[in-house]
Amino acid sequence: MSGPSKIALFIDGANLHATAKALGFDVDYKRLLSEFQSRGALLRAFYYTAIIEDQEYSSIRPLIDWLDYNGYTVVTKATKEFIDASGRRKVKGNMDIELAVDAMELAEHIDEMVLFSGDGAFRSLVEAVQRRGARVTVVSTTASHPPMIADELRRQADVFTDLIELQAKIGRNPSERSVSRERETRSRSPQVPERETIAGLRGNDSVLDE
Repeated sequence: MSGPSKIALFIDGANLHATAKALGFDVDYKRLLSEFQSRGALLRAFYYTAIIEDQEYSSIRPLIDWLDYNGYTVVTKATKEFIDASGRRKVKGNMDIELAVDAMELAEHIDEMVLFSGDGAFRSLVEAVQRRGARVTVVSTTASHPPMIADELRRQADVFTDLIELQAKIGRNPSERSVSRERETRSRSPQVPERETIAGLRGNDSVLDE
């Protein structure tokens, strides 16, 4: 008799954050982990994000620390600076390669890959993982305007799950969100304004204008 399905999660952090924000809720990562642990043998839960190293305060650092201590494998990379055509300094971070390498290394050891991203650049990766015998579930949304999920990625996936369908299971309680934001505001130095990282449809392409 076969055992429980072996599952691995691959979370494109910036893309999932932008998708949940577009749907009007925050992800509770403890509940997310519990949800997929209940669906089978969860071998690994990867979380990918780019970070700005010289930023004195970043709202994502407490999340990264919590994930690292609570069952997630956090993969980070420092952002890179460049000057665009108009002479503005921008900061960009892309985690596609890191996610793809990890997925290919695990593909033959899992039954199901769950990809939290709508980035169409992952279509070829999904196809390659499928060729190695694993099913691929993609979690994103078509409920936003425009949809966060690229059509080619949705077509390639074995299963598409709209994030809004998971809100009741993995969403953070709104009251908890208000308390955590109050704590965050208190901990932030008033002399250091937070620079905003803008996550667009490219997911873990994070670009900062200055």
